[in-house]
Amino acid sequence: MSGQQNGRPRLSDPPVGVLVMAYGGPSSLDEIPGYLADIRAGRPTPRRVVQEITEHYRAIGGKSPILDMSRKQAAALETKLGPGFLCRVGMRHWSPWIEEAVGGMAEEGIRKAVGIVLAPQYSRMNTERYFSKVRDGCRLYRASIDFTYVKSYHDSPNLIEALARRVEDGLSKWPASEREKVHLVFSAHSLPARIMRDGDPYDTQFRETAQLVAGRAGLPPERWSWSYQSAGKSPEPWLGPQLEDHIPALAERGVRDIICVPVGFVADHVEISYDIDIEARAAAERAGVRLERPAALNDDPLFIEALADAVRAAL
Repeated sequence: MSGQQNGRPRLSDPPVGVLVMAYGGPSSLDEIPGYLADIRAGRPTPRRVVQEITEHYRAIGGKSPILDMSRKQAAALETKLGPGFLCRVGMRHWSPWIEEAVGGMAEEGIRKAVGIVLAPQYSRMNTERYFSKVRDGCRLYRASIDFTYVKSYHDSPNLIEALARRVEDGLSKWPASEREKVHLVFSAHSLPARIMRDGDPYDTQFRETAQLVAGRAGLPPERWSWSYQSAGKSPEPWLGPQLEDHIPALAERGVRDIICVPVGFVADHVEISYDIDIEARAAAERAGVRLERPAALNDDPLFIEALADAVRAAL
């Protein structure tokens, strides 16, 4: 050791840092107003929106599971990468903040690092905001860390394999003789539709991920489709079709059995546990459709290997 700073040992041979970043979420119902204020950059949040979001979190246990799972994913990634790497977690909209994580990495003596977002598809509107937070952290804490960023891993072979196995898991909920009638819907988080005018690659990458997974799972074109979900509360148009609208549309075509496999989310959190398991399932029931969802990727070893591959490639 070459000394200590703020009680933390400084390393004589600094490891490569890996900053694993996620959106963030409240750890209690009391934190929801502050959490929404951060998302809205301090603009007042309408009371009805606060109440609505509070009920969503109440329905899934009163807190977001995203931090706990992100930490598990980061710990598994550090183990997979092996000696010479330190993985840390930073959240875009709640504690531990990305900026603070960058400051902590500097205190640990890290001089070279990779930033990776826990979202496979790249969007200039979304992904770049995480990277901007990293740069803000470097300025705020005067951190001399050379950051490299993973922009996308939407077509990673290990990611595709992990998602294809989720398709198999979903199909296993039906008897083998009935699986041919099951329709697969791949979903990702919606973004404002204006990104299409700006040439943002998000929609293209999402469709490519879905196509690759469908191909790996052996699904013919008529047995799968794609949908967006979890659109924001702003009045502007968002990318669609929205999942709760797409399911009834499929029902009108005679589909009665659906598996939803999110390919834009990598952990079970509110966009899955509420938006799919509660909201979309209710829409399915109204339409006379059976809707099932396999577990998210979470800390699946194949997904962790996909993250490790992306980090190694960035270096």
